Amino acid sequence: VQLQASGGGLVQPGGSLRLSCVDSRRTFTNNAVGWFRQAPGKEREFVTSISWNGGITTYADAVKGRFTISRDNAKNTVYLQMNSLKPEDTAVYYCGAWSSSYRNTNSPRYWGQGTLVTVSS
Repeated sequence: VQLQASGGGLVQPGGSLRLSCVDSRRTFTNNAVGWFRQAPGKEREFVTSISWNGGITTYADAVKGRFTISRDNAKNTVYLQMNSLKPEDTAVYYCGAWSSSYRNTNSPRYWGQGTLVTVSS
């Protein structure tokens, strides 16, 4: 598994962005994948996860109802659709893949590089 995240940028409050996480080795179809974020001066935090087949998704309370995770295994890609963005969503967003098919209590085994999301007017 080799992950590459993209899609970050500058957006106004209330706006939307879609992040993508691609597995360039085309092997993570059996892995749970998640998005995490790290704001300046803060620890990395969990945002959302999706099981290997998309059947189970979980979200942090702070993003429920605004963010949606999905995946297209044919394209080896996991997406994060972010709507109604707030300034407090500003962070570097990372995708990570677990070695298991479902999210567990361990940290993801594989990580992509981060992509910066800035929400500001």
